[in-house]
Amino acid sequence: MNLEYLSGFGNEFASEALPGALPVGQNSPQQAPYGLYTELFSGTAFTMVRSEARRTWLYRIQPSANHPAFSKLERQLAGGPLGAVTPNRLRWNPLDIPAEPTDFIDGLVGMVANSGSEKPSGISIHHYCANRSMERVFFNADGELLIVPEQGRLRIATELGVLDVEPLEIVVLPRGLKFRVELLDAQARGYVAENHGAPLRLPDLGPIGSNGLANPRDFLTPVAHYEDLKQPTTLVQKFLGELWACELDHSPLNVVAWHGNNVPYKYDLRRFNTIGTVSFDHPDPSIFTVLTSPTSVHGLANLDFVIFPPRWMVAENTFRPPWFHRNLMNEYMGLIQGAYDAKAEGFLPGGASLHSCMSAHGPDGETCTKAINVELAPHKIDNTMAFMFETSQVLRPTRFALDCPQLQPAYDACWASLPVTFNPNRR
Repeated sequence: MNLEYLSGFGNEFASEALPGALPVGQNSPQQAPYGLYTELFSGTAFTMVRSEARRTWLYRIQPSANHPAFSKLERQLAGGPLGAVTPNRLRWNPLDIPAEPTDFIDGLVGMVANSGSEKPSGISIHHYCANRSMERVFFNADGELLIVPEQGRLRIATELGVLDVEPLEIVVLPRGLKFRVELLDAQARGYVAENHGAPLRLPDLGPIGSNGLANPRDFLTPVAHYEDLKQPTTLVQKFLGELWACELDHSPLNVVAWHGNNVPYKYDLRRFNTIGTVSFDHPDPSIFTVLTSPTSVHGLANLDFVIFPPRWMVAENTFRPPWFHRNLMNEYMGLIQGAYDAKAEGFLPGGASLHSCMSAHGPDGETCTKAINVELAPHKIDNTMAFMFETSQVLRPTRFALDCPQLQPAYDACWASLPVTFNPNRR
């Protein structure tokens, strides 16, 4: 099923696994079809303006309220608390796939965050490394999840249906949605942005017009699929940063039909319609925004998800890599495949870098020297996909991120080779 723009009156989606499972003409009839229970899944406050409201009506075999008390798990999320404040530029090599059996929950490792899980804004960024499918079911009460696979295909079974996702695709799971991550390959690794603020949506296009960037028709929602299983199932939730669990006697993925706009969805990054210069100068990276979580200040994002896909470079008389810059925003970059055009080496698929507010950065010495002296001709940057989680609040690394062996100790050295070429006698 195609997914249109993610908010707004009239943009509603529906799916049923059994014919006639969706009530007609009302949301909560006295007796729902097939003896199902009606449940409202709200992603925003009831009184949110209609264009911003997110909610979905679920028709399920057993209601979510049918569960015993949750108990705090002994094993909590990896990564630990936030570490010491640092303004330094940081870069990490890819995390290793664990040797012991590790599912998606146990394989989540906190790397950076700019807000506590109890706050109504901000983000937390995790990496995941897994080598086994989940047998448990999970939901996150602290925010929606944007999952970016770097290696290994995933099958994500949710309350609303099943989504298969592979590297170069992304999936977004609403806050509170129950799901199970199954591995379709022997191991999996990738990135997760946990958004505590306003739900992600497509950015406005402004002067670009009505087409370009991520097109609404390319976002896909699942088809309704239910599990009518009478077997013990562990339900885990993340609540204020902690993991809690309870034991059910049934699968909570038992929604037979649904309609609404608070839904999981996936998107193929290869379908992104890249916009770029055809005259001169390197444009701002905002033209590569796939999804955005806005704040109350127009244009200032709680989270932007930005990609750097294959594209043609044709600008005349132009330094074509990203210019050196200092930025109000905070940038956490990752790499899905290939090489990033602003770095000669050291930035690997599965790795990451952090450039904080007003932290000076740009192309490394080797890339800069080459860009200044290269004979300019149209060329295509190909076989690459880098991305950026960009946020208006400062990201602090976790203790794990500051102490792990994957942290590169000499990242600053990549700019040390920049020569002084200033000559007051030569214009």
